[in-house]
Amino acid sequence: MIGKKMENAINDQINEEMYSSYLYLSMAAHFENVKLPGFANWMRVQAKEEDFHAMKFYNYLISRGGVVKLKAIAAPGSEWKTPLSAFEAAYKHEQHITSRIDKLADIADSEKDRSAANLLQWYIDEQVEEERNAENIVHKLKMVGDSKGSLFMLDKELGKRTFTPPAAGAP
Repeated sequence: MIGKKMENAINDQINEEMYSSYLYLSMAAHFENVKLPGFANWMRVQAKEEDFHAMKFYNYLISRGGVVKLKAIAAPGSEWKTPLSAFEAAYKHEQHITSRIDKLADIADSEKDRSAANLLQWYIDEQVEEERNAENIVHKLKMVGDSKGSLFMLDKELGKRTFTPPAAGAP
């Protein structure tokens, strides 16, 4: 059975993950509007990852006897001045999510909730990857600068990204 403090914190995190999905879907729509379909694809794949993260928490709560309490999801922004500003916002958002996961890990430690700590280790590792991916694209966009040809090539590269859920049995 999960403790109330952890249950409430995970419910809050489900909302954070769903907001993340909305944010990335909004960014995808923005990139479609400015005719950068590869960038849009990257963001749609990121939204799917966030949905997966939310459902992983959702399923965990149920498996531990907790009650899922879905909350209203805030509306994300819908326009960014440049691809760089969008990816800088994505990177900053991933840093925010990392801090949220770290706080959940602190609760698991203080509550001596080994099961939650085990689950959260997967998210801690995942956030290292999430931040690195966003930061790498920020770096590439800074190198690209105002080069339309380079932006076109990066758009083509980002269009190749696909969503592959972790293998069954992965934490």
